[in-house]
Amino acid sequence: MADRKAKITRKTNETDIKLAINLDGAGSYEINTGVGFLDHMLCHLSKHGKIDMNLTAKGDLEVDQHHTVEDVAICLGQALTDALGDKKGIARYGNSTVPMEDALASVAIDLSGRPFCVYNVQYRTEKIGDFDVECVEELLRSFANYGKFNLHITVPHGTNSHHIAEAIFKALGQAMSQAVKITGKDIPSTKGSL
Repeated sequence: MADRKAKITRKTNETDIKLAINLDGAGSYEINTGVGFLDHMLCHLSKHGKIDMNLTAKGDLEVDQHHTVEDVAICLGQALTDALGDKKGIARYGNSTVPMEDALASVAIDLSGRPFCVYNVQYRTEKIGDFDVECVEELLRSFANYGKFNLHITVPHGTNSHHIAEAIFKALGQAMSQAVKITGKDIPSTKGSL
């Protein structure tokens, strides 16, 4: 099996990001983006996805968190695409439903090569600590766009915004772990490519 690792560097006037992932890891992580809640969520993605992740980001946090969140997601998507290569043998699909006390999150993904994001989530607050909840959708949508996969997220109930977001990232990690798993030798598509 080919080495399913990737390294991405992104430097703009707004952010400076270095990311390394290993899809065949154990879920170990070193993450420092300068945005505490983002770090917390990405740790869940790494741990529950069994994806080793080393990430450092410096962004224009004096403006707000948006640029850092979006650019980290772009890097994650690019790294996923690079690490998957031709996608030969992957399961392709993954889904998980995760409870987090009052919240329940369902995530389904298809590593189809076609980006699409459906985000059916309602929060009762605009912030989690100092983190804008709208940034959660921005991160997930950008991750799906640059990772070129279908991402469907539904949270049928939940009252605590932190619990809702945490359940989403745990479910995303588990779904991703299923989808990237090597289960065969062929590309899982009647087209012959993904």
